[in-house]
Amino acid sequence: MSAQVINGKEIVSAYRAEIKEQVDALKDRGVQPGLAVVIVGDDPASHVYVRNKAKACEEAGMHSEVYKLPEATPEAEVLELIGKLNADASIHGILVQSPLPKHISEERIVESIDPLKDVDCFHPVNVGNLMIGKEGPAPCTPAGVIEILKKIGVEIAGKHAVVIGRSNIVGKPMAMLLLREHATVTVCHSRTQNMEEITRQADILVAAVGRPKMINRSHVKPGAVVIDVGINRLETGKLAGDVDFDDVLDTAGWITPVPGCVGPMTITMLLRNTLESAQRTAHTEAVR
Repeated sequence: MSAQVINGKEIVSAYRAEIKEQVDALKDRGVQPGLAVVIVGDDPASHVYVRNKAKACEEAGMHSEVYKLPEATPEAEVLELIGKLNADASIHGILVQSPLPKHISEERIVESIDPLKDVDCFHPVNVGNLMIGKEGPAPCTPAGVIEILKKIGVEIAGKHAVVIGRSNIVGKPMAMLLLREHATVTVCHSRTQNMEEITRQADILVAAVGRPKMINRSHVKPGAVVIDVGINRLETGKLAGDVDFDDVLDTAGWITPVPGCVGPMTITMLLRNTLESAQRTAHTEAVR
C-alpha cells in the first residue's frame, strides 16, 4: 500500500491565510510587520530563495526590504547595514542569506543581529533559549516540520523520532523541537554505525543530510512518517530530496514530496517569526 503523500501546498496555503489575518489585525493597530533580507554575492539558488521570501511577505501584507550587495562588499559594510536595520523600528525581522562570501565571517554577522529580530533563530541567545525551552523564535525549517506533523494529525509524544543530520541549521534544532514535543529522539550522522538498523526503528524519520536519494526503503520502518528536508539539484537539473521517494513510497505511511512541502513551509515559518516579533513590539508599545 502506497504512503500518503503530504499535501504541502494545502498546509502552507491554510497556514499563510491565518498569518495574513493576524497581519491585517496588527496593521489595524498601526503596526505592519517588516522583514529585511540581506544577500551578498550572486549565488543563483540564494536569489531564488530571496525572491520567494519577498513574494510571500507581499502576499501576507508584510513590509519587505531586500538589500542586494556585491560579492566584494567588505564585512564592515554588512555589519554597518545590520546595525541600521537593528535600529529601524519598521523592521521586525532581519535575515542574512547564506552562503556568504569567504571573506565575511558568518559567525560575526549572525551575532551582530538583534536577537529580538533574529527570525532565523541563529543567534546564540536564541539557540540557548531553544535549548532550555524558553519562548522565542524557532528555526524555520525544523519549526515547519513540527507544524507539518501536527497538521496531518501525527501524535509526536512518545514516538521514536530519528533525525539524520546534525547541522546547526536543521539537525540539532530539529532534535530539540522533537524533544520539546516529548518524542524520544535519536540523531544519526556520518559516523553513525548500523544506521539502517537505527532508522528502521523510527516512527518519525527526518532526513536532513544533503545527499540526494541517500535514504531508501531499507532505512524505513513500514508505516513510518518520512519527512524529507533535503533539496539537491541533480546533473539532469531536476531537484531531488535526501529520500529516494519512489523507492520509499510503498513502505512509508506518510511522506513529503520534494520540492513543494518542507521548503514552502520554511518560508511560512519565517513569516510567522516576523509576525510574532512585530506582535511583541506592539505589545511592548501598548504597555508603555
